[in-house]
Amino acid sequence: MFAIVDILGFQEKVEQGAKLSVPIADKKVGDSLTFDKVLLVSDGGSITTGAPFVSGVTVEAKVLAFGKTDKVRTTKFKRRKRYLKFSSHRQNYMEIEITSIGGSKKKEKKAE
Repeated sequence: MFAIVDILGFQEKVEQGAKLSVPIADKKVGDSLTFDKVLLVSDGGSITTGAPFVSGVTVEAKVLAFGKTDKVRTTKFKRRKRYLKFSSHRQNYMEIEITSIGGSKKKEKKAE
């Protein structure tokens, strides 16, 4: 079983037990997160897509750690002009583990 979820602006393919690096949210290590913007759910042979989201399905995750990515260095230069500029960047991230998919499926009542 897997799902495609919108996690803080990024679409991620998740499975139960998967570990992901995502942008930082206001949480602490050990806190749980619930994502309700599920775009697609695959349960073996059946695939459910949303328009735009699948209603009643949630993905729950647990915060494991915080960190920074490797440094990315960039260079600007103009030949023959003695212009050379360096810059670098390290992005912050939060590591999460997916604990469950499908969370709270709500059965719709039929109108009689």
